[in-house]
Amino acid sequence: MATSSEENYLKAIWKLTPDSEAVSTNALAEILAMRPASVTDMLKKLAAKKLIGYKPYQGVKLTASGRKKALEIVRKHRLWEVFLRDKLGFGWDEVHDIAEQLEHIESESLTDRLDHFLGFPKVDPHGDPIPDKDGKILSDTGILLAHGTVKTPYVVVGVVEHSPVFLRYLDSYGIGLGTLLAIDNIEAYDLSVKITINKKKSVLFSHEVARNLLVTEQ
Repeated sequence: MATSSEENYLKAIWKLTPDSEAVSTNALAEILAMRPASVTDMLKKLAAKKLIGYKPYQGVKLTASGRKKALEIVRKHRLWEVFLRDKLGFGWDEVHDIAEQLEHIESESLTDRLDHFLGFPKVDPHGDPIPDKDGKILSDTGILLAHGTVKTPYVVVGVVEHSPVFLRYLDSYGIGLGTLLAIDNIEAYDLSVKITINKKKSVLFSHEVARNLLVTEQ
């Protein structure tokens, strides 16, 4: 059984390398806000449990059992986010931190019942795909709004940035999953985008905002 800290490492490795490529210790230390020396100590523990493959200076990869465990944690986290939003009324800017605590509950039957209770959702409140019981997960199908084309109608399907401040910023413009967007103009100087929201309100977004919104053609 992995500890909560070990689970956090497995989830972080998976997020950095969902296709099982190697991730560097420094990249892992950055995403976890930990010292590289502390990360190295934890990686040795995970390697001893055969959850990762690790060699100094060669990066780290999840083993089959490590990837299975990481996807279990991701599944629980994203299901709890759906529950918190849909059943308890939390905003999409509030659910992450609470789900971080709930994801470490070990009961597999609880996770399965939660999935059933929620109607087997495919994505979480941020548009991220939810792994199923067997660890199968849909690929992201959206493109960044920053890569969109003028006059093409889009619908918001996810966000890259999950910080509460960014999500509240989107809320202030009435933007969430399912919102309709159309790019009216892309400024050549700074790549800021002028968009129309739900065929009504016109606003100017920075390139930073545009590269953190995932959309698909309507």
